[in-house]
Amino acid sequence: MKKVLVDTSIWSLALRKKEKTTSEIKIVEQFSGLVLDLDIILIGPIRQEILSGISDIKRFSELKQRLSIFGDFRIETHDYELAAEFYNECRRNGVQGSHIDFLICAVAANNNMSIMTLGKDFSNFKKHIKIKLEKIA
Repeated sequence: MKKVLVDTSIWSLALRKKEKTTSEIKIVEQFSGLVLDLDIILIGPIRQEILSGISDIKRFSELKQRLSIFGDFRIETHDYELAAEFYNECRRNGVQGSHIDFLICAVAANNNMSIMTLGKDFSNFKKHIKIKLEKIA
């Protein structure tokens, strides 16, 4: 069974953005297919990012409820350690990224998952660390 760690950018597009372009609709359809096939992986730090910045309490509660059907994939010590290695390797090569982005990379790498993201940083990371990126529709 294929497992895909979905980054905040995709979740936000699917759950928060009201008006979507034709290409964004295709991405949301791809995301929806992964949901229906139960291939979606969510980690706590991504859940936090998705819910952050929503000042409307009702909207926050609704989104929190919608996300509640997805359990958090367990992050282990070796994931944090690999995230630090990834961070250091990319930094040595002049590539910067957030700690959460490198944690996403580490969890995916340690658990044979691909990453679905709209973030261009991940393509830069892939030049220096072993990660798999999900092809976007």
